[in-house]
Amino acid sequence: MRGLGGAWTRHQRHTSVAPPPDLAVWVDHVWVVAWDYDAPYRQPVVPYPQVHLTFSGGDATVSGVATRYQVKVLAGRGGVLGVAFRPGGFRPFLGTAVSSLRDRSVDAREVLGAAVPRLPARPTTQDAGPVAAFLRAVAPGPDPLAAQASDVVARIAATPALTRVDAVARDAGTSVRGLQRLFGEYVGIGPKWVIRRYRLHEVTRRLAAGEDVGWAGLAHDLGFADQAHLVRDFTKMFGEPPTRYAARYGPPGEVPAGPTVGGGA
Repeated sequence: MRGLGGAWTRHQRHTSVAPPPDLAVWVDHVWVVAWDYDAPYRQPVVPYPQVHLTFSGGDATVSGVATRYQVKVLAGRGGVLGVAFRPGGFRPFLGTAVSSLRDRSVDAREVLGAAVPRLPARPTTQDAGPVAAFLRAVAPGPDPLAAQASDVVARIAATPALTRVDAVARDAGTSVRGLQRLFGEYVGIGPKWVIRRYRLHEVTRRLAAGEDVGWAGLAHDLGFADQAHLVRDFTKMFGEPPTRYAARYGPPGEVPAGPTVGGGA
């Protein structure tokens, strides 16, 4: 029940702020999550095509793009401060293909050096200052390919009609192979995955807004073969079918009508 009807918001506090203007070319936003649970809570975490630098429990970690949802166990009182890099934005800091971090988390000091700041065990937004100062100190020079990768991902996110890799490549003025190389090097995952992720984001947006979803029509509009394929991809990406996901936002205990894992209405 702690995961239904927004009940989780009683135990967690989420804050997201824009980066300082001089870091915005690389950083999308800075986020902080604080929690307080009497008993452990299994928190699903959905993936985005971003690299994150996180600070929690006195540790600093760099996490690459995850190909599917993850589950984090939150217990007691704790917190995380994270830097979400723009798609493509971490490649100039890393100095090698971002795909090398896919589905991996590594000690930040192995990647960014010993000068990575040490934050309190439960960091707050006030601790973002030392992190920003560190990133300025190690900031790389301009990288046109990083900017191109970020722009292509933004175009995919903003254009629901882009449902095929070849269409994205044409829109970006490159070949399919060139687009795949760019994404492997700078985004860390292929363009097909990014397209699917943002088309499924359209599903979550409608569910969170409480819209009456026409599942068969939506599946067609988002480039899925049929409703069953949409539901299977959604469940693989988010760890639960759309009905369960929607129940997180509706009144407690209420599960809206919609497709299940098997794809039936």
